[in-house]
Amino acid sequence: MLSMRRFLYLSVLVFLFVTGLIAANSSRAGAQRYEPMSAAVRTALASAVGDTRSRPQAQFVSIDEKVDWLSAMSDRLPRRWKPDHQQRMEFLHTVHYEATRAGLEPALVLGLIEVESYFRRYAISSAGARGYMQVMPFWTDTIGDGDASKLFDLQTNLRYGCTILRHYLDIERGDLFRALGRYNGSLGKPDYPNAVLRAWKKWEFKPQPRLAAVQ
Repeated sequence: MLSMRRFLYLSVLVFLFVTGLIAANSSRAGAQRYEPMSAAVRTALASAVGDTRSRPQAQFVSIDEKVDWLSAMSDRLPRRWKPDHQQRMEFLHTVHYEATRAGLEPALVLGLIEVESYFRRYAISSAGARGYMQVMPFWTDTIGDGDASKLFDLQTNLRYGCTILRHYLDIERGDLFRALGRYNGSLGKPDYPNAVLRAWKKWEFKPQPRLAAVQ
């Protein structure tokens, strides 16, 4: 049996480890902030996050590229959160579809998800941001149907997250660094944009060269 002194020592170590993880996450976790927008912008965003009932079908240049991308990304997903093959495929198809739909690179969205939630569907930040892309509930009132519980749905969360990031990119005229700062609610601070940009590199994909068919 452990002595009381050793037990207390181990308890302190566990406490420091857990609080360290919380501090590390909270240093990057933020929240989008409500900003007044014109009726036209609100309508456009509402239209963009509209119907998500249809199953997303990711579009690729070729079957080979589709197979290569899904295989490469699946291997990089943390098994702890995505142990099931079908679950990983659904997740990756949806990421690719929603990212390209919003004019974003799937690798960027995967990097952002890694930093924001580490691929946890039901993640909730201290500020109340929800899901994979840590979307603030006020967005559902601003451009949605007001049901914040839907932010835990895979496609809905990604639709909101990608639409919001695209919106911030448009506001910042393509300046990704500043757009990421807005997304995180930390505009002007480098930690979060730099973290996402580093993660983005981990998810970049280069199609594999293939030999031409023998005639």
